[in-house]
This record gives sequence, structure tokens and C-alpha cells, in this order.
Amino acid sequence: MTESRPGDIFQPGDLVNNTYRVEAILGRGGTSDVYKARSEISGRLVALKMLKSEFSGNEDYLTLLTREEEIREIRHEAVVRYSENHRTEDGHVYLLMDYVEGPGLDRKLKQGPMAPEDLMVVCRRVAGGLMAAHARGIVHRDLSPDNIILRDGDPAQAVIIDFGIAKDTNPGAQTIVGNEFAGKYAYAAPEQLSGKTDARSDVYSLGALLLANFRGAAPKLGNSPMEVLQRKGDPLDTDGVPEPLKTLIDRMTTPDPERRMQSAAEVLAFLDAPEIGAPAPTDDEDEATVIAPLAQRPAPATSAPQGRPKTSRAAVASEPRKSRGGLIAALLALVLIGGGAGGYFAGLFDALLGSRYPLADPYTLVAQKADGAVQVVGNAPSPKIRDALNDLAGGAADLTLASGGIAESWGADVLATLRPLDGLEDWRLSISGNRGKLTGSTTDPSVQERLSALFEGGLPGALEGNAEIAYRELFLPAEALRPILAAQADCGALELLAPPATGYGPGAAVTVTGRVAGTATRVALFDALRARAGERKLVLDVEVLNPTLCLIESHLPHAPTDGIGVSYHVGETGAPNPSGRFFVGENPVIDVTLPADVTDGFLTVSILDVSGNVFHLLPNINRQDNAVKTLRDGATGPVSVRVAFGIDEAAKTGGLAFKVDDSTLGKSKVMVIHSSAPLFDGMRPTSESALGYAEALQAHAQGNDSAILSLDSRLLVTAAKP
Repeated sequence: MTESRPGDIFQPGDLVNNTYRVEAILGRGGTSDVYKARSEISGRLVALKMLKSEFSGNEDYLTLLTREEEIREIRHEAVVRYSENHRTEDGHVYLLMDYVEGPGLDRKLKQGPMAPEDLMVVCRRVAGGLMAAHARGIVHRDLSPDNIILRDGDPAQAVIIDFGIAKDTNPGAQTIVGNEFAGKYAYAAPEQLSGKTDARSDVYSLGALLLANFRGAAPKLGNSPMEVLQRKGDPLDTDGVPEPLKTLIDRMTTPDPERRMQSAAEVLAFLDAPEIGAPAPTDDEDEATVIAPLAQRPAPATSAPQGRPKTSRAAVASEPRKSRGGLIAALLALVLIGGGAGGYFAGLFDALLGSRYPLADPYTLVAQKADGAVQVVGNAPSPKIRDALNDLAGGAADLTLASGGIAESWGADVLATLRPLDGLEDWRLSISGNRGKLTGSTTDPSVQERLSALFEGGLPGALEGNAEIAYRELFLPAEALRPILAAQADCGALELLAPPATGYGPGAAVTVTGRVAGTATRVALFDALRARAGERKLVLDVEVLNPTLCLIESHLPHAPTDGIGVSYHVGETGAPNPSGRFFVGENPVIDVTLPADVTDGFLTVSILDVSGNVFHLLPNINRQDNAVKTLRDGATGPVSVRVAFGIDEAAKTGGLAFKVDDSTLGKSKVMVIHSSAPLFDGMRPTSESALGYAEALQAHAQGNDSAILSLDSRLLVTAAKP
């Protein structure tokens, strides 16, 4: 496993959302880290994919993480089980998934070549998982050796992980993140570099990673996007790969998606009958098309707009040499005779000669305003547009002049989108080709109304996409949040802590106190508050219990604490256990400490079990006298009273003792009630249902509530062995 670092979001031992105890970090990526954790409630091992802080508010990365969450509907043994996205109270976003124990294919890759028969087994298993995903319209988009784990090292138990989100934005790490593409250069299908992805792209990636693991080395495609674009059109080198694996990989990785295996089902069909699988088809020599090297790049993701035809470099390059020479001669004559050199440098002849700027594919631009500053990064089609965008960014834009598959009015349309946005406190425009999306927010309802009307029909000109302009209240009244608290309350009332009379301002913190019956309620509460409170800080000072404890809590008398302590020891060793956490097979020993001033009355001690039962430790059938004087036995000062014993000690004294089993794992509560008179008429059974105990407490409280002097409690947590 990866070693923890001081800068990691979580350290081993940290408790996430009061439920998941972090045990180790499994790996780090550019946008997210993955942690191994154990549920404090069920003891189940899970993996937490935590989005790094700098990306938690980035819409593109949240979209990718949400896309990954959608795989939870797939039920296939080769697809990792996902739960859902969650947020911590300080705003970290994470995805919860099953933990799969075993090496990844990336580790196997580093260890050297894998046997062809093992790779065929892996292929069959992974193709089955992909078929289940593709049937629901879900494409992985980032299939690579590190996204396939061999459970217990068994190729027949390969499991696909990491659906839909790239791990790194650094091209040096061989990963692209954009509006349409997320994937590693080495394993991505050629069409993915043009923003086109479908099930056939996953088929290509699976074939590419099979080849890499056969050779024991990742494909070498270069260290820059330009090098990758130049090489991706070539078939993969499968020389030396034995049959039928060679034919399988050749057909899975044909660069042209139309001539490639069309589905995971086709891959499985080949594996069922490899002897009848034909080699990958090849072009007829007479029908081959010769394209000049300059044009050997994927076609632009967005088609040219209606109007003046655009002549691509590929089209120009494929013209006969004689025709091109005559055209150039004629143009040179025009330049010399008509003084047209200025026209050339102004780009008037780009449609005939092709743009003098390098090709950008995809053609992207991201402009945003945050914290008062405007940032613009990406491509621009001309110096005029570049300079106008640079002015909008206060001279700090990072723009590259480039040609691409964009409309002639692209630059003017982008400026027409950005110039009316002065009234917004924050906004973001993301464009790929001719497709874009604009989001923004304002505290001025008139600005929101004006811009919503302006963009009602979509983005200007040839740009395709819409705008979402939100109104954000400057001061959020507390009354707007209370219905949310009432709707989510399932374990007593939820309260706002010290709400400001004027409402919560943009930088104010919304603090909620109370109890909830489970983590799911806490997450739902956070999400509902976030949707209403916007970017204001949310602090959920909420105790997560369980339905049994909440049932008892709702029936408990309202009494102060009295400083009566509860401490734990491990029965087998006698060692103190200050955490109150016990594992299956361990013997909890429980002591209750009476303060010096608690000298009379009666003590009732019970364990409220996560399974819905109550166990009475004091009084019980073997120890019926629970008077404080009897328990003190003449001692003064603080006195420790043992209420749950070690196994050996219980055999000698007749006291109660128990071991943790795997049937009741989670949170239980040790509750100590100090009363001036016996709490109940007669002896309660040693074990009873929580509902029966709650009803008995409620009946007692109707006429004897004043007899209860104090109520103290402490959680006891049971879990599976680590």
C-alpha cells in the first residue's frame, strides 16, 4: 500500500462522516486519492475515492465523479459495487465503493509479461463487465491496467474500477481531462482524442492493455499531445503475440472504429470460438487514400457550420500536385499584381491554403470569473480575438492561436457571450469546438432576470449550448432552513445554533446540532442544506446514532448529567480501552465510576444494543441490590463499580460477561440512570426489546419523573477484526 503523507486529506485512524475509519491510503492521483476504510457500524471494508480540495468546487470534475456514481446500478461480478457520493462537513466530496483486495494489472505490468492464457481469461471477465455497463449506456472511457484489479490475484476474478473520471490533468502523466474526453493516451482509442467516445472505445482500450500486459511494458506514444495525435492512427504492433490472442488484439484495436470489433459481446463471441475468428480486415491496395503527413490527425469533433465551405488541410493535401501548383501560382500572381500580401497575412486565403496556425483538436476555451478576477485559457482563432479576450482578462489571458473545426463567427460569438456578464459575481464559460456551457450567479435579481432573458434561446450565434444564471440571496433567513431540518429529523429535533437575526451572509457558517438515526440521514441533510445555503459554510455538529438508540432517546427523561463515568477494559488482558471500540471475539469489561458526592439513591445501568435489544447490567437477577450505599460498601470518595466482567472473573463471582459476536456490530450505548428511588416496580428481564424498555421508561416518567436525578451515557462500538 502507499505510505501516508502529512499533506493527505485523511490519515489512518481518522473517522470520516462519523462512520468510516480510515485504515490506509491505497493510491494518489492528480484529482483524487483513494483510501481503505472500515465502517464503524457494519465493519465492512470500503474504498473512499476522495476528490482533492482544489477540485471539490469544479463542475467538470464533480460531473465526472457523478458519472462514475451512476455505475452503481450495474450488477455484475466484474464491476466494482458503488454506493453514492457523499460530502464531509468541511466540504470534501468522496465516492463510496466496495474494497477489492488484490493486485491491479498495473502492478502485474511492472512485474513483467503475463501468460497469454491468463490474459484471455482476464479479457473474458472484463468484456462481460463492459457488456453489462454498455447495456445501460455507460462507457468507462478510461480503461487501463490500473483500473482492473485481480481479486485475490485470480485472473478469473478481475474487477473493473474507476468508471468515468480521469486521474491526472498533466499530459506528462498521459491523461487528458476535458468536456468530452477523459482517458490515458497510451490506452485511449484514436477517436477519443477528438472527443468521440462509445462502447467501441472501451473495446480498443481493453485490447491495448492486454497487449501491454503481454509485453510487460506500456505502449510508448510520446510525451506530448502532438506526438500522440501523429501516432494514434497506426495499428498497434502485435508481432510475436501468439494466436489467438494476436488476432483478438488486432481486431479490438483497429484504429478505425467502423472496422473494429463493435461491442464487448463480439469480443465474447470470439473468445467462445477463436478458431473461426478472421484476422482484422485490411484496405484494398487500389482503394487506399494517400494523405499528406500534415493532415494525419483526427478530424475535428465539431463539424463545420453552414455557410462558406471550409477546406481542410487533408483535402488540400490530397489534391494532385499539378493542380495545387497551379493554384499557388495563380494566388502568387494575385499577391504580386494586386498587392495582396496583406490579405494573406490577414488570413483571407485560409479557406484555400489552410490556416497558418497549428490545428487544435479539441478546440477549447475556458473563461471564468472567481474572487473578482477573470481568467481565460485556451485557443483563439485570430490575433484580434486573442487580444479582445486578453483585454477581458486584464492582460493575463493564456491563449494559443490555433485553427480547428469551429464556426467562422466563433470568436465574435464568444465575445458576445462574455461581454454582458459584468453584473455577475462569478461565472464560468467552458467551450469545446462549437459547444459551450455558461454558468453564473448573482445576488441582484434584476441581473439574473436580464441575463436569463438574454440567453433564453441558448448561446449566441453558432455556439451550441445553454446558460444557467442563478440568483443567490445575499442574506439567507434562518426560517428558510428550518423546514429542511424538520423534514430530515429522524432522531429528535435538529436545531440551528445561534442563527443571526439578519440572516446568514455569504461568508457566514450555518451550524446544525442534534442527532440523526444514521449516516444516510446526515448526508441527505447536508445535501439539502447545501442546495439551499449555496456556498455558505455548513457545520453539522450532529451525532449519528442508529434507529434503536433514537427510539430510546425519544423516551428518555430529561435529566442533567452527574459526572458518573463509564470506562472500558479488555477482558483478556485487563488493559484499558479508552476508545470504547471492541472487535469480534473480544470480551468488554465495563466499570461505572461514582463521583464522591453521589452517596445515596439507586443506580440503573443498561446497554442499548444496535440490534434493537436492551441488556440490563444493574440491577439483574444475579445482582438485585442497586442501592448506591450497597455499591459503595462503606467507601468514600470516587468509587469504581464493575457492571460487566471478564469471562474468568464472572465464572467466580456470578457477574454478567459477554463477548462480541458478528451479529450485532455497530454502535451501542451504555446508559447510567441515577434515581432517588428504584426506577421500576420489580425486576426487569436481563434482556428485552428496546420498544418494551422505552414504553416502561415513558410509563415511569408520567408520575415519577422528578425521581430521576441524572442520566450519563457513553458509546460502545463493536466491529469486525481489521
